[in-house]
Amino acid sequence: MFAPHYARPLDHGCLATATPIRIAPSHDAVAVSELLRGECFAVVDASGAWAWGFSTHDRYVGYVPLDLLGPTCGASHVVATPAAFIFAAPDIKSPVIERLPMGVRITVTDEYRGFFAVAGGGFVHRRHVVAADARASDFVEVAERLIGIPYRWGGRSGDGIDCSGLVQIALDFTGIAAPRDSDQQAVLGEPVAEGAPLRRGDLVFLPGHVGIMTNATDLLHANAHWMRVVTEPLSDVLARQPEDRGIIAIRRLS
Repeated sequence: MFAPHYARPLDHGCLATATPIRIAPSHDAVAVSELLRGECFAVVDASGAWAWGFSTHDRYVGYVPLDLLGPTCGASHVVATPAAFIFAAPDIKSPVIERLPMGVRITVTDEYRGFFAVAGGGFVHRRHVVAADARASDFVEVAERLIGIPYRWGGRSGDGIDCSGLVQIALDFTGIAAPRDSDQQAVLGEPVAEGAPLRRGDLVFLPGHVGIMTNATDLLHANAHWMRVVTEPLSDVLARQPEDRGIIAIRRLS
């Protein structure tokens, strides 16, 4: 493809706890996704206060404030509970410095009395994080940890999440790289025949939406109807849809 010039993407790390990836270089622009601390963002171009590029884990393109990116990326651990506290000392009674939502990545430098020392200062309890290369066995269980988390368009963390963000983060904990949007995720796994019994872990796609079956009848999803992550009967979800907006695909992961 011809272009006036080419640029080599340069990997940077997100310094903020979380920051939206926007469709335009403006804080008023729509957020299409979210970049979390410790995740990598490949900068292709920088102009003024904004960097344009893509998140390296799913290659989602957009704009991020340049001052929220650092020269290095990568981390040793990831927050695996809906949220984790950074304490001032390795003591649950010490002051809380910061709250980190699920999905944020940190670098651990030492361990002390059940706490991990975090690069940059503070301590996190070892039960709130897992090694970045650890693999969960059940992505549905990971998604269930986020039940009750508020729905947020473009969100993909324990501070707010949308339907495809929930699927993406849950699969990521099992080592499965998933695209960002629901229409992109509709190619995961294998198709389930119409009328076949549903199973735990099946992905159910409606127009612009995706959810995860927790069993043969119930759907776990982040949705704007309840404005949070809930589990409810799939039949209730379908009853709220117009007649021409029913299930468009069901995919089953091996």
